[in-house]
Amino acid sequence: MNIEFLYLVFLAKRSLLIFPLSILKYKGVYVQKYWIEARSLLTLAIPVIIAQISQTAMGFVDTIMAGGVSAIDMAAVAIGTSIWLPAILFGHGLLLALIPIIAQFNGAGQRDKIGHQVQQGFWLVLVISTIIISVLYNAKHIIDMMRNIDYDLSNKAIGYLHAIMWGAPGYLLFQVLRNQCEGLSKTKPGMVIGFIGLLVNIPINYIFIYGKLGAPALGGVGCGVATGTVYWVMYFIMRWYVRHSSNFYDLRPKRSIEAPRWITIQRLINIGMPVALALFFEVTLFAVVALLVSPLGIVAVAGHQIALNFSSMMFVMPMSLGVAATIRVGYLLGEGSADNAKIASRASLAVGMIMAACTAVFTVIFRESIAFLYNDNPEVITMASHLMLLAAIYQLSDSIQVIGSGVLRGYKDTASIFFITFTAYWLLGFPIGYILALTNYIVPAMGPSGFWTGFIIGLTAAAIMIALRIRWLQNQPAVWILQRAAH
Repeated sequence: MNIEFLYLVFLAKRSLLIFPLSILKYKGVYVQKYWIEARSLLTLAIPVIIAQISQTAMGFVDTIMAGGVSAIDMAAVAIGTSIWLPAILFGHGLLLALIPIIAQFNGAGQRDKIGHQVQQGFWLVLVISTIIISVLYNAKHIIDMMRNIDYDLSNKAIGYLHAIMWGAPGYLLFQVLRNQCEGLSKTKPGMVIGFIGLLVNIPINYIFIYGKLGAPALGGVGCGVATGTVYWVMYFIMRWYVRHSSNFYDLRPKRSIEAPRWITIQRLINIGMPVALALFFEVTLFAVVALLVSPLGIVAVAGHQIALNFSSMMFVMPMSLGVAATIRVGYLLGEGSADNAKIASRASLAVGMIMAACTAVFTVIFRESIAFLYNDNPEVITMASHLMLLAAIYQLSDSIQVIGSGVLRGYKDTASIFFITFTAYWLLGFPIGYILALTNYIVPAMGPSGFWTGFIIGLTAAAIMIALRIRWLQNQPAVWILQRAAH
């Protein structure tokens, strides 16, 4: 009995030593998984960030070069862009459905099904392009709704839209092929071709804006001609890459042109439509706020525009991480690993929050210097730096909501994205912002600061609701999650 007792004591002591070591080892492996996933996400996201910066820079170049002709031409490009952007982003959002679908087929080893999805994406582009061109062709009715707009300004804005609308099919066809690449975890082609597009845009702008090499001098309208042309150039370069890259040899469909299949197109629409509507309502929210700020004076408008422009540049980073999250979550669900998809989603949110904290601190410290880069008027700098302080507050919420939306796209849970963003932005953030900015119901009218306070409330509400949705989704049985994602 004594020997047995001593043996039991020995086993107990040994277990007490081993148990903590096993926990440490388990936690070490768990942390390592998160670290590896974070590196994978950044590898995917960095090229997307550069591609988005190139896209943003194209708009910046258009504005600067049009401004070199006249203030009216620059304003025409700004007004035209405010109409073009919601329209093209609606189509862009619809086509984002391809990324999780392709990522899941890739993860499941069903690459033979990817070519069919791309072909049907092309048919969807035909429908979307027809709608966008029809809307922009009749843009005069939209512009006429703007009060007291100058006749020349109106004509130039309409001319810009009539020029750029022919680039809509090129842009959307490029996005189909770019989404195919990104769904296959190949984000560098979009980065390289986006940068080429920026480089091509500058000389073509110069030719059509100022009338060089025998072309007519079109002023701001020339920006529309140039941008539309560049989108087709980007599409043909991407098409050449996809046709000649060894990464895509096994993805080519048996027939070069497939007949449209409504079942597949309907699936793309079902997944993409909520994303498209969410993007549309988000862009229109900022456009409506800009219109409501405009009667408040030049200082208010300039300060608002500076803060919005800078915060939009900061938004590129979490948005790109959201794309990377869609790719990784979709791929891992295709592999059949709901647990690893959960790790990818949490890692993306953690990386995004760290980035947001860094950009928020940067914004707070350097906000006055940043504002000075845009404008040297002391009143404008004061207004812009104050609004950028409010922008710094919502960067964490903005990061969570946009990356969380990417995670939900990976799970193909896109309907929730629309309902959450619509509720948070239009039913909560905008009404509160309007009341604070333009009325005395709660506090004396705050002007632009009231709208930005509304942004904080709306984005924070969206972040909380999206986080709760992700938590609910991931708490479901793994079998249910995988079956739901496969449909």
